[in-house]
Amino acid sequence: MTPMRRDGADVGWSLVVPLKPLVRAKSRLSRAAGEEFRPRLALAFALDTVTAALACENVRDVAVVTDDRLAAERLAALGARIVPDTPARGLNAALAHGAGVVRARRPGAPVAALNADLPALRPAELELVLHSASQFPRAFLADAADIGTTLLTATSGRELEPAFGGASRARHLASGAREITGPKAPSVRRDVDTGEDLLAALALGVGPHTALQAPRLVAGAAAPEGSKRLPPPQVRASGA
Repeated sequence: MTPMRRDGADVGWSLVVPLKPLVRAKSRLSRAAGEEFRPRLALAFALDTVTAALACENVRDVAVVTDDRLAAERLAALGARIVPDTPARGLNAALAHGAGVVRARRPGAPVAALNADLPALRPAELELVLHSASQFPRAFLADAADIGTTLLTATSGRELEPAFGGASRARHLASGAREITGPKAPSVRRDVDTGEDLLAALALGVGPHTALQAPRLVAGAAAPEGSKRLPPPQVRASGA
């Protein structure tokens, strides 16, 4: 039975992770990874993100909203719950749907939307961010560029109200969500959209799935024009 607080709220966060069909995922990485390799890299990012999220002490479960059959099989094998993207109306509709599915089973659950492209994610850093978020009805964490959002949370009884995409930091601020600025958590802010983003993630240390794919880029098979050569990947220790 799920532990409950005295106010009736569930203990432990439910995370909702959206993932496009891999053939369309991470399109901005085409220049760095090539069209054939890009879907494999997108899947590796998602696998490392979900692995780290499930290892976080105050995360109870992870629901991945996706219609990609391969990704669904691989992520379910990690322990994620797969939720079909039945609205099929884009990112924010998928997140709202996923949160609704979670709360149909756990009405009092605190819910968080988490990007699927955080290959350097560390469970301990995610735990710090979620602890900070728990102090506010709705909260969010900006990405490393301070433009987008990598995490949006809603405590028990509050709707998620996602406004991801592009300059979502400003939209989430305008919606009344509190920006999380306290904990030092670079791995939770380091999403990967471009070759330069991937360089930064590799420098932080990525999970094993991304590290397995990275040598192909390190070898220079599809390095971004004018960018630095990708360094050998630093592998994040399991559970670190």
